Parts: sequence; C-alpha cells; structure tokens
Amino acid sequence: MKRAAASGLVEFRTINPRDFTTDKHNTTDDRPFGGGPGMVMKPEPMFAAVESVRTPQSHVVLMTPSGKTFDQTAARRLADEHHHLIFICGHYEGVDERIREALVDEEISIGDYVLTNGVLPATVVIDAVARLRPGVLGGGEVATQDESFSSGILEYPQYTRPPEFRGMKVPEILFSGDHAKIAQWREEQALKRTAERRSDLLGRNDENGENNA
Repeated sequence: MKRAAASGLVEFRTINPRDFTTDKHNTTDDRPFGGGPGMVMKPEPMFAAVESVRTPQSHVVLMTPSGKTFDQTAARRLADEHHHLIFICGHYEGVDERIREALVDEEISIGDYVLTNGVLPATVVIDAVARLRPGVLGGGEVATQDESFSSGILEYPQYTRPPEFRGMKVPEILFSGDHAKIAQWREEQALKRTAERRSDLLGRNDENGENNA
C-alpha cells in the first residue's frame, strides 16, 4: 500500500470527525434516545466530515456488523466501479440512524463478529480493494486472477525451492513442463481443497450456473 501510494496509484486520507465539532469538548457521541447502554455517534460532525470530501463520484461505505458480508466479488466491484471511496468507521453502539439513511451508499461487514470500532474492518476492505487496482501489485491481472475466491473457489497448493524439505517433496507434475497437465492438476487440487474446507463455495458456483464437479 505504501508503494502504491508513493507511485500515485492510490491515495489514502484519514479524517477525524472531532475536527468538525463545534463544542469545546469536541463531542462526537452522545447517549441513545430511549435509553440503553453505550454511546452513539452524533450526526452533525459525521455529516460535516463526509461532506467536506464527498463529490458526485464518491461512494460512501459504512462499516457495520449489520452490513452485507464482504467478499472478493465485492472487492472487485468496488475496485472496478468506484474511484473515490469514503469509509465511515462506527464506534461505541454505532452511528445515528440519520447518518445511515442520508449519507451512506453501502453497508459492509467483514464477518459475523463485533470489534471495538470500524477502523480495522475498513482497513481490511481498503487493502482488498486497493490491491485490485491496476498496477498496484505490479503484475496486472495475472497477479490476482488465480487467487482464492477470484474464481469462486480456493487457490491450489503452491510450492517453491527446495524441491525436497524434511522428506516432503514437491509434486512431480510441477517439474514436467507440461503446462496443460499442470493447469489440470492445479484445478483438481483447488476443487479438492475447496470441497474439504469450504464446500459452501461449490454450492454458490452451482447456483450461478457454473460446474465444479
């Protein structure tokens, strides 16, 4: 990410809602109406913070446990379709509902668990999306096309030197030079690994009309 930013391929900027408060305590949260535990992020500073950088091309994402679960397909969509992403990172019990209703274009969750705030989830999404932008990894489409989830299944096993380590040998097929057979072996291994570890992915592909059998 640092090299990508230095090369001008991506740009990162952090904005602190406290800088957009108007009281002497720089208050960004308050108790929830109706009672209950915790605090809720106030709308005024969040609206001002987002509106200070939002353009007609911006896509505003709220990181929240109630959002749609993030996956590689979503990462690819965000990388291809949106060139200015704004991430709202909730804290405490979440954000005032008016933020969700009037500012947010999309809600994303990285999994069925709760973290202290949305900064870590936003960083995960940013990394997954930025690495799909042209030139970031330096290898174009080749660098990402065979990765896990890019084709709907997990990636095949990878090996490098030495050819034997502590009695564990690299499969002979990878030394054969027969690229067609190597490709077939890799596909078989990918399907086997997916069936063993994430059989649910095979079901999703079947629903999309793809044959993984």
